[in-house]
Amino acid sequence: MTGLMVSMLVFVAGVKDKLTSEKGATATEYSLLVGLIALGIVIGVGAFGGALNTWFTNLGGRVALWV
Repeated sequence: MTGLMVSMLVFVAGVKDKLTSEKGATATEYSLLVGLIALGIVIGVGAFGGALNTWFTNLGGRVALWV
C-alpha cells in the first residue's frame, strides 16, 4: 500500500469512529434526565409545601382556641 492509501484509510476510520461515537448523545440524555428530575422535585416540593402550610395554619387555629 502506498502512504496515501494508508492515510486515507486512517482518515476514513477516524471519521467513522466520530460518527458512531455516542458520548454527546449520552451527555444530552443525562442532562435531560437531570432536568426532568429537578422539575419533578420542584413540583413535589411546591405541592407538599402548600399542603404543609395549610396543615400548620389549621393547627395554629386549633391551638389558639385552647389558649
